[in-house]
Amino acid sequence: MTNASEPATIRLLSVEDNPDDVELMAIALERADPHRRYVLHRVDDAPGFTEALQQDFDVILCDFNMPRFSPYAALQILVARRCGTPLVVVTRAIGEEAAVHVLRCGAKDYLTKDKLGTLPQIIERVMTERQRVLEQERLGRELESAYRRLKKLSARLVVAQERERTVISRELHDQLGQTLTGMVIHLHAAKRTADPATAQKHTDTAMDMAQGAVKQLKTLSFSLRPAQLDLLGLVAAAQSAVQRIAEPAGLAFAVTSRGQEPKVLGETASVALRLVQEALNNVVRHAQASLITVRLRFLPDGRIGVLIIDDGVGFDKHVLLDGQPSERNVGLYGMIERTELAGGRLHIRTRPGHGVAMRAVL
Repeated sequence: MTNASEPATIRLLSVEDNPDDVELMAIALERADPHRRYVLHRVDDAPGFTEALQQDFDVILCDFNMPRFSPYAALQILVARRCGTPLVVVTRAIGEEAAVHVLRCGAKDYLTKDKLGTLPQIIERVMTERQRVLEQERLGRELESAYRRLKKLSARLVVAQERERTVISRELHDQLGQTLTGMVIHLHAAKRTADPATAQKHTDTAMDMAQGAVKQLKTLSFSLRPAQLDLLGLVAAAQSAVQRIAEPAGLAFAVTSRGQEPKVLGETASVALRLVQEALNNVVRHAQASLITVRLRFLPDGRIGVLIIDDGVGFDKHVLLDGQPSERNVGLYGMIERTELAGGRLHIRTRPGHGVAMRAVL
């Protein structure tokens, strides 16, 4: 561990053909800035400079007039190697035109050797500027990555919306539509027949089908947004959803909560419930589990934590998720998309034979 009283170390690469001048710079730095430790490494030609760049330096100090090297050559090497270490020209007096030219070529500052007392301030300034540039580059990379992720997520959102609409359309057509069609057929048959007993039979059948249609409609409505979520809250809705899915599959289950559930739930509550529903459907289809546990946690600022654990066979996460969405992983990708659109991130911990734990904070 570094002692707080130890001076900070600044590593300097000195491109200088006169060792005495390097020693003078070291003495001047020590006198002007005793709170830091300056370590100078000297080179005086291109091969030595290139080899030295394999190490990390904070600043490069380069003489202007050298028989075998120049700051222009040093700057070209830095550009070729994509090295962002700042270069400061430290030399005897040169003309103003030459000083301006070397700065235009990429040097960060210029200092004459008769003013070495100001060298610590120049080093501090160019190091600060370098940190600012690095921070801007980092933020730029993060912004670009976030933009690419947003474009990808937006495209997947459109696909997910169309997929959900297709499912709802199929449910309406294949189940509710056929039930209503059957009702109409039986009612027409009851109207056409002259036999009261036959008419009553067709009417009773139509009534049974109407009750079935109501049940189908309730089931479809529950899958879209359970009424319990608005009437009783997230915990009760999650308990009901888990029970509706787990009991027919013979799964033991437990739903617990921590924290105070708000009286008015935000949009993230419906996302949390959808995660629970989708996770349970995946468990029933693929996990071969005997127990599923759902834990809800109500956090400050309206955030909701969701943890879903099963004791099933698990899966290889990288094999299943490293690639494009497909029939094999569409459910998991749907959960990931919902979580990210709600401003969260879905964490999945699993391996073959050891169950699955999914955690999200929305």
